[in-house]
Order: sequence, then C-alpha cells, then structure tokens
Amino acid sequence: MRRSSYFDRDLIETALYASNLFVYDPLMLNSSCAPRPILTSLTDQTFGVLLESIAAKTPAPGGGAVASAVGALGSALAGMVVSYSVGKKSLAAHELALRQAAQQLSIARSLLLRLADEDAQAYGAVNELSRLPETDARRTAELSTALRAAVDVPLATIAACVDLLRLMESLTTITNRQLRSDLAIAAVLTEAAARSSRWNVAVNAGFLPSDADRLAAIQDSGRMVAECVGRAAAVEAGCGEHGSDR
Repeated sequence: MRRSSYFDRDLIETALYASNLFVYDPLMLNSSCAPRPILTSLTDQTFGVLLESIAAKTPAPGGGAVASAVGALGSALAGMVVSYSVGKKSLAAHELALRQAAQQLSIARSLLLRLADEDAQAYGAVNELSRLPETDARRTAELSTALRAAVDVPLATIAACVDLLRLMESLTTITNRQLRSDLAIAAVLTEAAARSSRWNVAVNAGFLPSDADRLAAIQDSGRMVAECVGRAAAVEAGCGEHGSDR
C-alpha cells in the first residue's frame, strides 16, 4: 500500500520504497503459476540493439520503458555536470553537496533503469494475460496484479522525476557554469520522462476495477507532473534559457 508521504521522500528513500514495496515483480505473482522468462534488461543491450527492440512489432519494451530510460539519461547527464563540478576550486564551498548529489543521481539512474525493465515486464504480462480466456485460472490469479503494476510503475517513474528535478534545481547555482546547457537539457529530458509516463498512467488506470484507485492515480500523476513542469522551467531559467546568461 502506498503511504501518503511517499511522493515527498528524497531519492534514496524513493529508490528503496519503489524497489522493495511498490514495483511489480513478475516472479512474485501467485506461487502456483509458473514464472515467465524475464525480458532482456535494457542495461544488457547496446544502444543500437535497444532501438531495434523498441521499434520491433512487440508489446514491450514500449512507451513506458522508453519514458523511464529517458529519465535515466537525464540523470546521467546531470551526473556529468556534477562530475565536472566536484573538485573545482571555485566551487569548493559546495563540495559536500556536490558529492551527495552525485550519489543521489547515481541512485536515480539505477532506479529509473530498473523501472524501465519493470514497465516492460508489467506491460508484457498484461498483454499476455489479456489474451487468455476470461475463465483461465492464470488470468484470474495474475491479471489484477499486472494491471496494478502497469499503473504503479509509471507513477513511480514520475515520482523519481520529481525528486530528480528538485535536485537539479538546487544544482543551478553550485555547478560548473560551462555545463549549464547540459544541466538544462537534463531537466528537459526528465520533464519529458514524467510527462510521457503520465500517458501510461492515464491509459492503464482506466483498466483498474476501483473508481477510487483510478481517480487517485490520475490525480497523483497530474499533481506530480505539474511540479515537474514548474521545476524544469526553473532549472532552464537558472541555467540561462536558450543561451542567455543571468
């Protein structure tokens, strides 16, 4: 069960909560059902192979996995900005904050990559189970869990993006100004990941059996995406939007 404070936690707690309690694991379904093979992790594919697998006529990886992967790219790019800032004499007063940010960005990157894999698994499960007859025992046992995961995973991605953008906003004044365009691009990518994930929440929430659950998912995603949009704009402004400087 999601706690009301979940979306207000920092990246580390978000990672722990999402990894341990919130994200669907296809191997943790009804124990009487044989586990399905795990799809190849995005992290195990070269970029070219990943693009081919996305473009293929297969249900997964799809938009949800791509959205999470884009968020991971945003985190990685922000990590590069921090790497060029750590140890810089002019930023010595911010050294501790920069090192902490580097750790948080690494955690966020790993979390978002896992969420990309989880999304592919969840959607693949929904697609597979939905093709079974309605009287099939496996469909009855597993479909509701898979459908809930197809909503929870993109919600977790949006939550991670909120935390990422909060962190990026704090970095605008303490990182190397020569890389301000990279930090701005990282924010744009992270906002895009959140907005993209909201589409999956909106579509998949429609299949939840509870009106209250559907409404909560839509409201949660809308509130978080609105914050993402605002914070991404603040990062761009702090970086000197479109080439202008402060």
